[in-house]
Amino acid sequence: MGLREQCLTLRRRILVVDDEVDIAELIKYNLEQEAFEVVVLHEASNVLSVLKSQNFDLILLDLMLPGASGLDLCRDMKRNPQTESIPIIMLTAKSSETDKIVGLEVGADDYITKPFSPREVVARVKAVLRRSETKRVGSNSAIIEYEGLRIDASRHEVLVDGEEVKLTNTEFKILQCLLQKPGHVFDRSQLIDFALGKDVSVVDRTIDVHITNLRKKLNQRGPLIESIRGVGYRVKEVRD
Repeated sequence: MGLREQCLTLRRRILVVDDEVDIAELIKYNLEQEAFEVVVLHEASNVLSVLKSQNFDLILLDLMLPGASGLDLCRDMKRNPQTESIPIIMLTAKSSETDKIVGLEVGADDYITKPFSPREVVARVKAVLRRSETKRVGSNSAIIEYEGLRIDASRHEVLVDGEEVKLTNTEFKILQCLLQKPGHVFDRSQLIDFALGKDVSVVDRTIDVHITNLRKKLNQRGPLIESIRGVGYRVKEVRD
């Protein structure tokens, strides 16, 4: 399994925005059965504030929300540098071609018409995530460059501001996974699975030790790896 495919197996966070409680909970249940982590909001007014404090891999957004238009909200998110790269799937009872075209024109990545089957929603979510990941990683995923760090998987080489540093295989894989998605928080079990394999039994503290050693070896770039209390680790997302 390649790096992109391994990262795709890690737990993804989905935000569901729909004022119909029954529908939102049905979507949540079915996505959780597929190992997604799901947060549900019923009002548009809370969406932007939640997105400022939490990271999501995809948003399911209802077109018709109380006091707000899903189209306007989608447009705002696609204009915001912090949220523009998050894939959005629109949910709506409107089935006309014009409505679908408008939704896609404001930045939606896909469109699901109500009523829908839970299996369709899960399938669409997986498909959009695959497309998004392929677009982001591209064909040069063997080399990742970020904030003075350069990691070359084909040569098992890491450069810090142009100087090579020697990492253990586990440290290399942890850094490789974290750099695939700056800003995304990976919990310890995810990092263990990626770096050591799912069949390896180790305590969470093992990852903490590897992270400590990795930070030291990255010298002045070590603080890029942030500890999120009670959750896990991420590479700090640096914005221009």
